[in-house]
Amino acid sequence: MFNPEWAVKQDCPVLVGFESLWLAEENHPATILWYIEFCSLYRYLIQFRTMFIFAYSTVIDSLLRDIRIYIPKFSGMKAGDRVLDICCGTGKQALHYAKMGIIATGIDLNPGMIGMAGKNRRKQSLENVSFQMADALNLPFKDNCFDYASISFGLHEKERAARNKIISEMKRVVKKEGALVFVDFKAPLPRNAYSYLIKSIEFMAGREHFRYFKDYIEQGGLDELLKKNHLHEKKEGYLKDGTVAITKTRNV
Repeated sequence: MFNPEWAVKQDCPVLVGFESLWLAEENHPATILWYIEFCSLYRYLIQFRTMFIFAYSTVIDSLLRDIRIYIPKFSGMKAGDRVLDICCGTGKQALHYAKMGIIATGIDLNPGMIGMAGKNRRKQSLENVSFQMADALNLPFKDNCFDYASISFGLHEKERAARNKIISEMKRVVKKEGALVFVDFKAPLPRNAYSYLIKSIEFMAGREHFRYFKDYIEQGGLDELLKKNHLHEKKEGYLKDGTVAITKTRNV
């Protein structure tokens, strides 16, 4: 049975909120499995809170593996395309692009993430992918030099003005009639166990991070962001029990 007293002691409101879902569906096998995974991961994140990059690589990358495989298929990327992956983290998405014969570039502002991405590239002996430390708000690339630009779970980590600036920079560096690919949380999140897992992970990432995440959801997620940036022609899909949205828009 869900223990609300334990949840309150963790000072995590999303854990307390999980109680209502548990009580409503406590006899459902899927709910029981999600509850076990939810509590195990939450305790893991508490234990390794100060080891964020390690936790990101071992936990988050594993959870996102199927999404990373799906993105290029959904987007229509092909060998020889030049693709920029923004906020690339440990480089797993760009590395998957490279395995498909895509000429991939990954950028991130975190030197630890870029260092790990470089190590991953060397381990896999891939020559058609590169990583560099760069600011997504001021991309160090010429206009119209990529066929695609992708960003996965990066916009919800930023304040509103930064989200718009990143999209503007993506539009600048991608060729006209090229494509922009966005992957992030659906807004509003559906009411299911996966959503509570997501909220817990976002909470553990830090107070400022969680504040930006909540603001992203309140703003309306990708739909509102793309409207505001005049990106209307799009292909949409949903993953992870409807909690993750993927959108491809044409750069016009």
